[in-house]
Amino acid sequence: MLRRRPDKSSDVNVDLTPMIDMTFILLIFFMVSTTFVKDMKLDINRPGAQTQVVASTKAVRLYIDKQGETYMDGEPVREWVIQSRVRDQLKGMTQKSVLVVTDDSVPADKLIRVVDAARQAGADDVGVATVTEAGEG
Repeated sequence: MLRRRPDKSSDVNVDLTPMIDMTFILLIFFMVSTTFVKDMKLDINRPGAQTQVVASTKAVRLYIDKQGETYMDGEPVREWVIQSRVRDQLKGMTQKSVLVVTDDSVPADKLIRVVDAARQAGADDVGVATVTEAGEG
């Protein structure tokens, strides 16, 4: 009869490496797939220039005040009229540049609409400056 001898050298070991690997893979998966919800409000602080050059006096100047009203030559101008008024002033000019002088509290969408209207009017150069950078007048 055959007898079985107990083998004293065989130890039962549990390999934890695959479990640790799987844990890290799951951790990475959840970190990558998680979406971070952030408030949709954009706070933009437009910085001032460190080096400044005096703006050309030959540029057509548009002013936007704190209330979002647009002025050209001291007169209030509606947003839909800006393009034609700027086009009329740029007709005889060799350097077709427009300077939009604004307050830093003006909403960005208003500023973008005014700059786009100036570009559509045919301005080659459109600059944005604050009153302290551009000067009065």
